[in-house]
Amino acid sequence: MQTHEIRRRFLDHFVRAGHTEVPSASLILDDPNLLFVNAGMVQFKPYFLGQQTPPYPRATSVQKCVRTGDIEEVGVTTRHNTFFQMAGNFSFGDYFKEGAIRFAWELITTPQDAGGYGFDPERIWVTAYQDDPEAAEIWRRVAGIPDERIQFRDGKDNYWDMGVPGPGGPCSEIYYDRGPEYGRDGGPVADEDRYLEIWNLVFMQDIRGELSPKLGHPPVGELPKKNIDTGMGIERIALLLQGVDNVYETDLLRPIIDKAEEQTGRSYGVEHADDVRFRVIADHARTAAMLIADGVNPGNDGRGYVLRRLLRRIVRSARLLGAEQPVMSELMQVVRDLMSPAYPELAADFARIERVAVGEETAFRKTLSTGSKLFDETAESVKAATPAGRTGTISGTDAFTLHDTYGFPIDLTLEMAAEAGLTVDEEGFRSLMAEQRRRAKEDAQARKHAHADLSVYKELVDRGQTEFTGFDELATDAKVLALIADGVRVPAATAGQDVEVILDRSPLYAESGGQIADRGAITASGLKLRVNDVQKIAKKLWVHKTTVEQGQITEGDVVLAQVDPAWRRGATQGHSGTHMVHAALRQVLGPNAVQAGSLNKPGYLRFDFNWQGQLSESQKTDIESVSNDGVGADFPVNTFVTDLPKAKEMGALALFGENYGDRVRVVEIGGPFSMELCGGTHVEHSSQIGPITLLGESSVGSGVRRVEAFVGLDSYKYLAKERALLAGVASALKVPSDEVPARVEQLVERLKVAEKELERTKVAAVLSSAATFVQQAERVGSLLLVAAAAPEGVAAGDLRTLATDIRGRFGSEPAVVVLLGNTDGKVPFVVAVNKPAQELGVKAGELVGSFGPSISGRGGGKPEMAQGAGSDPSGIPAGLAAVRARVAELAG
Repeated sequence: MQTHEIRRRFLDHFVRAGHTEVPSASLILDDPNLLFVNAGMVQFKPYFLGQQTPPYPRATSVQKCVRTGDIEEVGVTTRHNTFFQMAGNFSFGDYFKEGAIRFAWELITTPQDAGGYGFDPERIWVTAYQDDPEAAEIWRRVAGIPDERIQFRDGKDNYWDMGVPGPGGPCSEIYYDRGPEYGRDGGPVADEDRYLEIWNLVFMQDIRGELSPKLGHPPVGELPKKNIDTGMGIERIALLLQGVDNVYETDLLRPIIDKAEEQTGRSYGVEHADDVRFRVIADHARTAAMLIADGVNPGNDGRGYVLRRLLRRIVRSARLLGAEQPVMSELMQVVRDLMSPAYPELAADFARIERVAVGEETAFRKTLSTGSKLFDETAESVKAATPAGRTGTISGTDAFTLHDTYGFPIDLTLEMAAEAGLTVDEEGFRSLMAEQRRRAKEDAQARKHAHADLSVYKELVDRGQTEFTGFDELATDAKVLALIADGVRVPAATAGQDVEVILDRSPLYAESGGQIADRGAITASGLKLRVNDVQKIAKKLWVHKTTVEQGQITEGDVVLAQVDPAWRRGATQGHSGTHMVHAALRQVLGPNAVQAGSLNKPGYLRFDFNWQGQLSESQKTDIESVSNDGVGADFPVNTFVTDLPKAKEMGALALFGENYGDRVRVVEIGGPFSMELCGGTHVEHSSQIGPITLLGESSVGSGVRRVEAFVGLDSYKYLAKERALLAGVASALKVPSDEVPARVEQLVERLKVAEKELERTKVAAVLSSAATFVQQAERVGSLLLVAAAAPEGVAAGDLRTLATDIRGRFGSEPAVVVLLGNTDGKVPFVVAVNKPAQELGVKAGELVGSFGPSISGRGGGKPEMAQGAGSDPSGIPAGLAAVRARVAELAG
């Protein structure tokens, strides 16, 4: 049975049982606890927490999930996946234990020709929480499972909570016996490879305190309603029904391995090390495609960093398997073909997905090239500092720096070190990695406790949505539904207090879609509150964050909510200007310049878009010109609400990663010029935006660029400032404004000529001291040695020039030149050895090890020339003495 069929049968089974089918949520939700959705219940969390009333008593879904805590384990075992599909059924105070057990048993044991999965009931085992004999009794009565196939386990295995105070409850897990060839007899408590967990039923009935029942601490109370949350692993069901050994051999992963075999020329199933790399490619390629589809872009922190790691591990694994050419494009095509039947957005948005993935691959291949050079430098330095006859070791710190700072994978470091005859301090590297993970874990734990308690808003959310009147008016009579201070409902607030005000109606825009919230006031007779911010709760409750400036506000008051007209005018200019710039980007760069985020506020806009490479000056000029042409055309701005599929059919653009409802608002500026899904406030005609002045363009991550611009009056102010600046420069240069560029270019050219002349003069001055150093050369056995402190302030490049010149003046006599500089507290050094001295066994790179410790320095090079730098100028005399001693030792 194919995986897509397994998925469909699950949903059909529960829909027939009265459940509402709910689509999978995006992998990225607005949840401070999570980087990614990692369980089927996440989108239903407000219902379980009691923050919102569920719109249905029963639900079912197949949720796409990503878990990244075990990235390093992916491929090493066949049990770890970063992306998986979690099928679940949920009851919100409707049925409980018996219903959950009955529904699960029917689906897994009903014959396949009758719509079930057809598992042999005699091979089903279950576990129950040690303090939940009721669940075991239901399994006996409903499913007829005998006592010998029911096992009890403690809270670590069979109790569930979210890791923070809140709902929880005992679990009952369903296992399938794969047979003695997969492990020991004795049920799940004996061997979880043979007895494979396929479904977890959570009986959510408790309220967990600060300490978890998973660790033996009692719950602090009971939930007012008992709920059901189950999770069935689609991939695990697939491996059983497809008769394969592990998930990597199922229909949605094995074809990716097949493609990787073609690309690398290696075969899966021959060597364990290769198998690990094939599994990494298969797992990460699928996960990366799903993340990009939901709006994640490679970056240096958060979600972007996780995606970057996944994509780079693919490139690294392919390289270690022997792939010399890029692999990403073909891998993404395979993932698209495999997953798009269930997730059509992969096909619809494939051009962007492929571009992002290939862009990161291209960048990382360059990183690998750079990392190789850095490795070579490190290896040379280690060799130079290692006594003859011993094996040098690259320190854990160096290996970690290559990995963490330059993205150079540790297994490549190990491989290249072995080729260079070196070892790596793996223990030191692992220790530093563990420390990094520990800090990351602590940060994640801190984020968990940052989860706001929204239960105070539940009753208000249940009453219905705040009526937003701001599209049509700037002042609205409203009733005060509630006042909240420090997370608690209060009956009133007086002058000087900060208080959240919930109104039944409001003209003030709540922050969303890149547009910051309106500013304004709430007034009544003798009452005035300053509105500092407006935020949404559950996407439908407007929370006005205010300061009481005069009088007392009381729950139930009738007030006037007003938007600051100047603020709103500037905000609409900024938001409409954002749409104009987006349209201009697509005209100038093409349809691949897709929005990746935005921020707009009065007079200013910032727009992020997917694009590889810096924009040229002509492109920036064209974008600004097209934007202002749209402003000058005085396009009408129309808005209307329609169904999401119809809006997309019309060509309306949507922001990737955003979750839209069934009904969406479309903002159309000039017909085909710009059409986007948007809930923000806008001007009535494009001419009201005023001039758009592009400030600049920059990178905000791999494959993501950012443009910034002023609009309206702020644009005028900026241009006036630039005009005044240009006039000042023209006055100083005593030329007309239009001649300033040419005049500046002339001055720059003259400056370059002067700098070159100065450099020649400086080099000549440095070289003039070469004769003095030659005269001061010491005779050490058969060698001539110059070991001296260079003139203070000589740069590293000039030091090398000086050492080379001194070496050349000794002709055929064996000579060694060691110069140590002192520049701004740093100690650059150069060692130069001529050919006759090399023939006597003196090597420049090896001499570095003699004086390097004295100046806290490191460096390396070839037998004829070595260089580097230290950080302790006070050690220069000791360093020179050490090198004299070493040369004397070499000279016999």
